[in-house]
This record gives sequence, structure tokens and C-alpha cells, in this order.
Amino acid sequence: ALEPVRHGGDLDAARLRYPHAPEPWIDLSTGIDPLPYPVPPVAAEAWARLPTSSELQALLAAAARRYGAGDIDNMVAAPVTQALIQLLPRLTPRTRVAILGPTYDEHELCWRRHGHDVTVTDTLDAALRGGARVVVVVNPNNPTGRLVPPADLAAVAERLARTDGLLVVDEAFVDVLPAGASVVPDLPPATVVLRSFGKTYGLAGLRLGFAVAPADLATRMRTALGPWAVSGPAIAIGARALADDAWLAAATARLTADALRMDDLLRGAGCAIVGGTPLFRLADHDDAATLAQRLGRAGIHVRTFTRNDRWLRLGLPGDEPAWQRVAHALRDDTGSEGEGPRPLDP
Repeated sequence: ALEPVRHGGDLDAARLRYPHAPEPWIDLSTGIDPLPYPVPPVAAEAWARLPTSSELQALLAAAARRYGAGDIDNMVAAPVTQALIQLLPRLTPRTRVAILGPTYDEHELCWRRHGHDVTVTDTLDAALRGGARVVVVVNPNNPTGRLVPPADLAAVAERLARTDGLLVVDEAFVDVLPAGASVVPDLPPATVVLRSFGKTYGLAGLRLGFAVAPADLATRMRTALGPWAVSGPAIAIGARALADDAWLAAATARLTADALRMDDLLRGAGCAIVGGTPLFRLADHDDAATLAQRLGRAGIHVRTFTRNDRWLRLGLPGDEPAWQRVAHALRDDTGSEGEGPRPLDP
């Protein structure tokens, strides 16, 4: 049996660990925009009836335009990108899979769960030398923010296409980067790109994600997901948000500025900034566990890593009071007073 992956956003566990922390908690453990897209009014029929084909087509058209895809025949809408991560290993005959890591652990877990021979490598050359027929790249990477140039990914895809292989590019955090960071506008052969909606638009609870793939693979994915895979409200809200160019431009500028502000706070607390994107920062600290506990006692949840106990990943606060709480907690080195964290059950 494979162990489930530990994720950010687990506020119930944080409250158990720090039962005396002040409320409300500030959740910086995810890379979700803390200022969500303003949800428009949703017609009552979107809740009361099944979505129509024309509504879904409108959502796919909005996503294709936003992401630079050539045709809606290449688009797949899903009830969150995680569903697509779980789907691809089921649609692929058992083979060798190389994942460029360290990265989002669900990719490795899902491919292993379906019997594939999985290796985590630190370079694309190593992935190809190992004979992988499927290569998975999170771009920009979570949590390091590493960005592989699209030309390098296209070269990998060309090699995989010669052996009926597949390149999987998870672009969950690419929306707030320059347009040239995505491979979608010049989609290489044998490539499927995963795009998250909830992170950039701050609507993770909507559960909406997309894939961009060659038409035949896109058809297989849509068939495997089945009819009405995306809810009517998600279709309505997603189509509206994806068409709102002005909001995305403003959000990108805000997040970029806030990321620099967070870097300054972290450096003041003795951290080195070792990676990230405008949606999250990756910090290195000599005693990251103690710093995470200090923040936890202050009701601020951050992401720690078992694979590197010097790392902390932090999202961004959503308002000035939250910023001030974070700044105070990072400055305060007296947080050892009072009750420490309550151990969690194994």
C-alpha cells in the first residue's frame, strides 16, 4: 500500500497541533491566490439542471483562448486537475515513467498506484537515458519554481513521440508568469498539458481544471471522465473568469509585488529565498522546524517538507492585518513561551 501524500491546506491538523493558536488561522500552506476572483451571480438553473453541451463548449472556448490552445477539440475540462493526474496513469499501458523532481508528490503516487515503473530524476537527460516512455514535468515546479524552457520540453516531446511515448507538463502555476513560459501555444507532439483554475483565480473550492492534448488523447480523456464531469456553476463561473483579461493582469501585478514583500519578511527572519513563483515562496532556514512552530503558535500555517527539513513554503496573505500578523510572528523570537505543539497521532 502506498502512503497518501500530505498536502497544504490541512487546517484541521494545524488546529489539533496548536490548539491555543489565535483564530482566524492564516493559511499560507498552499499556493492559492488569497484574493479570489469575484464570483458573479449564478443563474438558478445552473444549480437545478444538468449542464448543456453548449455551456460546456463555451467554457472550453474560453479556456482555449486563455491558454493559447488552437482548438477546443484539444481541450478537456475536469472536476479539478487532480482528477486528470489520477486519470492519465489509467489510460496509459504500464511502462517506465520518469518524473522531474523533487516535485508535487501526487504524480509519483498516481503512476505507482497503477503499476508503472516510476523513477524521480533531477534532469531531463537522466529521464531519457533511463528509457522512460512517459516523462512528467511540473513547470514551473512546485515547490522550487524551477522553469524548464518550452524549447527544451519540445525536444523531449519529439524524442518521446518516436516511441509512442508521452510528455506530461503540469502548468498549475504558469498563469501568473509571462506568456512564453507555457508550451500550450506551440503544443509539441505527444504532449498533454495540465492547467489549474482554482490556484490563480483563488477558487480552489470550485474544483475545476483543464488538459490540453492532441485531439485523439483529448477524446479518450473526455470519454473516461464521462458526461457532466464539470458542474453547471463551475462552468458558468469558469467561463466568466477565464475571459476577464483585466482581472488576471491586475492579479498578476499584485501577486508579483506581494511575493517581493514576502521575500523581504523572510530574509529579515534569517531565511534565504531558494525558489518559488508569484503565488508562493520557498525559503531555506537553519532551523525551519522551529520557525514553522513559531508561526503555528501564532495561527499561521505554512508548508514543511520531510524530504528537506530546511525548507518552508509560504503562500501570500490576503489583507493588511494578515500581513502584519505574519510580520510580527516572523520577527518574534520569544514564541517558545507557553504550550508547544500537541503531537499528532501517527
